[in-house]
Amino acid sequence: MSKRNNWENKQSARERLRAERERQAKKEKTRRQLVVGGSVAAILAVAAGIAVAVTQLGGGKDSDWAAVAKKELVKPANTAGAKGTEIVIGDKKAKHTLDLYQDMRCPICSVFEQNVGGTLDKDVKDGKYKVSYHVATFLDRNFGGDGSKNALSALGSALNVGPEAFSAYNKALYAKANHPQETKDDYAKDDVLLKIANEVPALKNNAEFRKNVEDGTFDKWALEVSAEFDKAKDVTGTPTLKLDGKKLTTDGKNVPITPDQYTKAVEAELKS
Repeated sequence: MSKRNNWENKQSARERLRAERERQAKKEKTRRQLVVGGSVAAILAVAAGIAVAVTQLGGGKDSDWAAVAKKELVKPANTAGAKGTEIVIGDKKAKHTLDLYQDMRCPICSVFEQNVGGTLDKDVKDGKYKVSYHVATFLDRNFGGDGSKNALSALGSALNVGPEAFSAYNKALYAKANHPQETKDDYAKDDVLLKIANEVPALKNNAEFRKNVEDGTFDKWALEVSAEFDKAKDVTGTPTLKLDGKKLTTDGKNVPITPDQYTKAVEAELKS
């Protein structure tokens, strides 16, 4: 499970060393890019004693997410709530609701989607429950970068196309062949997100979707969704699952990560 706070404190010494080396490599790469190309925008910030280089390449979107926060909110179609932060997939009249908490850079979220996504899709199709998505960006804060925010914004562009496109794109972003290590900020790059989108028929060659991704149309919305996630104080990491408000676990602690574990946990809760 990806922790919201003190993630690096819980990594092994090897993982911390690897992450630090990758951060230093990104810093050096950004420095060279700034020297060679004056058109590349960069923000240098210091957080918790770690220098983080944040670079947004291409797409013409504003790399300064602080500036994004001041822009006018544009909500994707197929959302609800005053700020469009309610993302519900499935029959809105379904009796039960599964709340799914995730971060687009979270590796265990990727494993969960790969293993359990098909079961979840079938349950939604059968009307067993609807799914309410809550998407975080705390791994950007923990590791530096914009990947979680940028991928969430792109998911908004997919949701604007339709719920099915959102679900398919979410699955593609978490696919084993596509999902980067959480320490790598690959999803900060629009070209990476657009390449993965080509795996979704509704998004492939979709000019409006591409424009929204490149223009960052739903960047402000992504920040609002992330802020809403942060209000869930009982959610300490991702993925977290709740069925009708009660956390789904295999043993009172761990998230079900296989189809059998998941189905058993769901059935037990539905019978309670």
